[in-house]
Amino acid sequence: MTAQTGTPGSVTAVYKVSGMSCGHCEGAVSGEISEIPGVSSVKAVASTGEVTVVSAAPLDEEAVRSAIDEAGFELVGTV
Repeated sequence: MTAQTGTPGSVTAVYKVSGMSCGHCEGAVSGEISEIPGVSSVKAVASTGEVTVVSAAPLDEEAVRSAIDEAGFELVGTV
């Protein structure tokens, strides 16, 4: 699900990622996603498998999938 945030011109999306189990996992996923152009913040939570991304515009899901794959995890879908 993609929703507008309180900041004009920004979009928040929450993705479900499988395989994260610790802070290192969160850092790896956050680091890869933060390299996608337009991303302003990323918060990964291993205990829920959710990754919240704030960006200037809606992100291409394949770009997000590729970044998560690069980190060694799997994108399940959006929340």
